[in-house]
Amino acid sequence: MIDFLQQHAEAILSRALANGGDLGEIYYEEKTTTMAGFEDNKTERITQGTDIGAGIRVLAGDRTLYAHSNDVSLDGLLKAAETVADGISAEKRAYDFGFTPERHQMPVKIAPNTVDTPRKLELVRAANGAARAVDPRIRQVAVTYADALRRVIIVNSEGRFVEDLRPQVVFMVQAVAADNGLIQTGYEPAGGAMGFELFDEVNPETLAAEAARRAVLMLEADPAPTGRMTVVLSSEAGGTMIHEAVGHGLEADHIDKGLSKYCGRLGEAIAVPGVTVVDDATLPRKRGTVSVDDEGEAGRRTVLIDQGVLVGFMNDARTARRMDMAPTGNGRRQSYQHKPIPRMTNTFVEPGTDDPAEILASAESGLFVRKMGGGQVNPLNGDYVFDVSEGYLIRNGKAETPVRGANLIGNGPDTLQAVEMIGNDLGFAIGTCGKAGQGVPVSDAQPTMRIRELTIGGTAG
Repeated sequence: MIDFLQQHAEAILSRALANGGDLGEIYYEEKTTTMAGFEDNKTERITQGTDIGAGIRVLAGDRTLYAHSNDVSLDGLLKAAETVADGISAEKRAYDFGFTPERHQMPVKIAPNTVDTPRKLELVRAANGAARAVDPRIRQVAVTYADALRRVIIVNSEGRFVEDLRPQVVFMVQAVAADNGLIQTGYEPAGGAMGFELFDEVNPETLAAEAARRAVLMLEADPAPTGRMTVVLSSEAGGTMIHEAVGHGLEADHIDKGLSKYCGRLGEAIAVPGVTVVDDATLPRKRGTVSVDDEGEAGRRTVLIDQGVLVGFMNDARTARRMDMAPTGNGRRQSYQHKPIPRMTNTFVEPGTDDPAEILASAESGLFVRKMGGGQVNPLNGDYVFDVSEGYLIRNGKAETPVRGANLIGNGPDTLQAVEMIGNDLGFAIGTCGKAGQGVPVSDAQPTMRIRELTIGGTAG
């Protein structure tokens, strides 16, 4: 496809820009995937396939025109380009078609396509057995293995011509425990931008046992109380709060539309001085890591909050143009069927200097959050609600009593001002971030942190 686009990209982009525009772009994608699912003590599904397609985009002032097709012949791409051009009436510019292809590839030790399917099924079966062996109250176990290799080529009218190979491997276990009508779930994922070598570091049976342990623990836990209290977030909790309550509000499309609590606050102190928040696409093998984003811009480290001061946003090409800022390598899309928008990669709070054990010991009472669950946030005002998958009541500096059904309720900007201690550790979690109907792989992290006070929503009567 490289040779094909070198030969025909100018004609395709010229057709897309026939009625003017600021930027024309071709995004070609070839994605090969394998997925194995194990449930109810049997293999539920094994799927393998390849999806190929391309998208044509033109930026024209405030407008984005986009068309996609799985017909990647010259005729198919010219038709998509013509569809885009028909929606534009704009000034023509001087365009740069002097392409020099660049090639990028994430390092992979063991390519997943060199590992036979029986070996992958062996992993999911072993994980299923390990989870069920934890306790007879484990009633259901679902295990998923998935790998993907995406080959993308991005060509635009500014002379960019980038090819990138992107591996992903994930392994997920969900265990359901039930007793006397009470049902609790434990979930553990692992994965990253890497190959099958993931399993040199992650033992699927250990992962499964941890998911089952959490489900059983929550069966035995007390109902969580309700009220305002000190919260200690373990680094094991992952960076869900930072990702949701802070990160989304710093994606530049929300800023551009006036839909973020952080609008107009660049250069202001929005957090206590010890808080530094970073989005870094260059971290080796993390799930959100990219060599280049989905506009061909190099992935990079972007400091968003520096010692409490708001210093940057996450931009794609469109928002960077509108806000007179530099792109930050955060233009991402789910597939060729989607236009790129500003998205996080690997987002985290940098470690501080406090000992994690001393942070917990400093709290006479409160809630210790060992693991976060899902949640939701309103980027317009920063209000959030997050589930706690594993939490404990703190008494005299010790996390003693497990509680279930706890929610953290608060406001992102207010929480940044309520951080009292920041640990010298850092723990990552992985996920697939949803926004505007698109899902992209991400990771997030935080050190152990003490927050002065949050509202806890519980189930205790």
